Amino acid sequence: MIVISYGTMVALISAIWCINRAVIGVKNKKINWKREFQLLLVYICLVVIARFVFFPFGKVNGQIQPLVFDSQRMLPFRINLLPFAYLFDYDILREAILNLIGNILLYVPVGIIFPIVYKKLNTPIKAVAMGVGFSLVIEVLQLPFYDRVTDIDDLILNSWGYILGYLIYLSVKSIKNKNTDSKQPHTY
Repeated sequence: MIVISYGTMVALISAIWCINRAVIGVKNKKINWKREFQLLLVYICLVVIARFVFFPFGKVNGQIQPLVFDSQRMLPFRINLLPFAYLFDYDILREAILNLIGNILLYVPVGIIFPIVYKKLNTPIKAVAMGVGFSLVIEVLQLPFYDRVTDIDDLILNSWGYILGYLIYLSVKSIKNKNTDSKQPHTY
């Protein structure tokens, strides 16, 4: 059995992140600070998503409970492929609503940040495919942990959150483009 605390996961993500950015900085022989700030926003999204996806939401004695990997309890995988069958399957309605809204809101920042950082997400199809793919990867990464569930509802809600974020990104971009166009002198 392997017990992984949230602090350990953040340290691991941070170490991989820093090594990656250092190698790229050495390879490029310069640092683009604007780009690094944008990528820092991606890092923050990853750390926050890791917190709420891999670790139980509730705390015990003020502590985030650890993620547990137990190879003897891993199988069968806990997977729900039936959409919306268990969406409100909670003892308290407030928890169901928190799950619903939380799964959407968690991915809104990703829908805003990814198209800013990754310029190749320049069409709605590419952007949405990235959002759905990102959520799918997160869901699949939960498979080996017996106390986590890979859930189609999470995939759907996370994807809608990403799409909502992407629509916010497009709206802001459109307003910005209109403001830029209105400042251009007109030639007749």
